[in-house]
Amino acid sequence: MRIVIVGASTGLGRAFLDGLGDPGDELVGVSRGVPDPLPARAGITTRWISADLADPPLAAESLATELPGAIDVLVMNVGLWEPAAFTADYDFLADDPAQLARMVDVNITATAIVLQRLLPRVLAAPRPQVVLTGSTSALPGNGRPEVVFGASKHALTGIAEALREGARDERLAVTVLHLGDLNTEDPLATPREDAAARGAGALIPVHDVVTMTRALLSLSPASYVRSLVLPAVADPRF
Repeated sequence: MRIVIVGASTGLGRAFLDGLGDPGDELVGVSRGVPDPLPARAGITTRWISADLADPPLAAESLATELPGAIDVLVMNVGLWEPAAFTADYDFLADDPAQLARMVDVNITATAIVLQRLLPRVLAAPRPQVVLTGSTSALPGNGRPEVVFGASKHALTGIAEALREGARDERLAVTVLHLGDLNTEDPLATPREDAAARGAGALIPVHDVVTMTRALLSLSPASYVRSLVLPAVADPRF
């Protein structure tokens, strides 16, 4: 299986790179910078591609050039947010319009254009799958005020719906992960119990997201998960 993870350098993306795949698989990480040395896992081939999603057409062209052949799973782990997002200091009226425009370019435009370029490679796989990293900020009644971040995560649902419909005959499985607040300080190498203790139930360890994603990738070709809502157990909004 070949798994491509866009946004793989840190946090959840790095956890995907460290936790998805089995011996014999190929994992391809995508980010602006390339880590040195590359992550190594026994029996798994790891590659890295440098691409800056702030320039969506160029990033998509680079990925299309560097990724010949079929892609079994494409994970779009993309998501910039406002500088003061998720804090008491957030103020939409104070946000820099240039920063908001960059968020739209990276979160929405780059996602759409990269999908457009790589979808033929995904559809060439025996069981084509796309996983989009969303947020509980896209759910009704989510209680969050971040305007552009929320809008960009709402957009993923529309992208997923349209992708499924357009590739229904090819049996494309598209899943949106609606994730709550994550503990991205503790990498996958941290014992899960220790990572889960951070935040006293208000933060989701990346271990849990990787576990659920591995389950998605192990389903038979007869089914798929449209969306997965994964809030923290102490999140008062859900």
